[in-house]
Amino acid sequence: MYNLEQLRMFVEAAQLGSFSACARRLGKVQSAVSQGIANLEIELNTTLFDRTSRKPSLTAHGERLLPFAKGVLQQTYELDSVTRALNSSHETKIKIAVDDALLSVVASILDDFSNRFPATVLELYGVSTPDVLTLVHTDRADLGLMFASSDFSQAVDLCCIGSLPFSGVVSSTHPLATLDVVTVADLIPHRQLSIRGLEGQVLPHFPNISSHVWWGNSFNAVNAMVKDGLGWSYIPAHMAEQYEQQGSMVRMNLSFDHKPWRVPVDRVMAKQSARGPALMWLADSIVNLLDD
Repeated sequence: MYNLEQLRMFVEAAQLGSFSACARRLGKVQSAVSQGIANLEIELNTTLFDRTSRKPSLTAHGERLLPFAKGVLQQTYELDSVTRALNSSHETKIKIAVDDALLSVVASILDDFSNRFPATVLELYGVSTPDVLTLVHTDRADLGLMFASSDFSQAVDLCCIGSLPFSGVVSSTHPLATLDVVTVADLIPHRQLSIRGLEGQVLPHFPNISSHVWWGNSFNAVNAMVKDGLGWSYIPAHMAEQYEQQGSMVRMNLSFDHKPWRVPVDRVMAKQSARGPALMWLADSIVNLLDD
């Protein structure tokens, strides 16, 4: 039966175009590489290299089998990585609850996390800020990222990591979109779209201005209603800019917002929860996400 060492010889020789270069890369003598590949060909009952020229070249069968050999070696590498990680006491699973408006912020560190902690499965919940707090407080999430709230339990560790600007927006087809400057009096007659958690919790940063309010449980839900022309809302500026570029929203020039309105962003963790190396790396990395 062929072995992993023979597959490494096959892959390295194919990539380097030389048995001697493969031998140098693997720290072996050339005869050992030649014999190893010959034994692999016997086991596979096919010829992998054409040796009629000065430099060996892959046969058609060799070309076809090369990606499979690479795949086996990659799977072996990942198996070894996960085993090492588990032996280092890395957590097997981490659950993160993130306000859906902050998902793109968190996504910037997840690739690095996957490389550092290959044995740890990540579950990412995109919810509203009030629901982030509920999930962390009830131990259904290990870590949360949310807009600051006045409603938090003493059982939660809170760390402010910065703030994000917000913009008042409407659909490009909404009557408010035609106004050069929008006042409070202009907003009151038009439906306001605001955020409320699944258990009815609202955010203190979003006062009701209009006489008629509709609710969504996430910014993505609210944004869908805004784009359909159902009302106006405050949303994070990075979302507003994206939709403005698409032509589906207009950022209003609000007379009462002299400077961009900013909302603090908090990282939350349950005080009594166990904190392994993977969770602590995430917690420390998230603190720096909004640094200028």
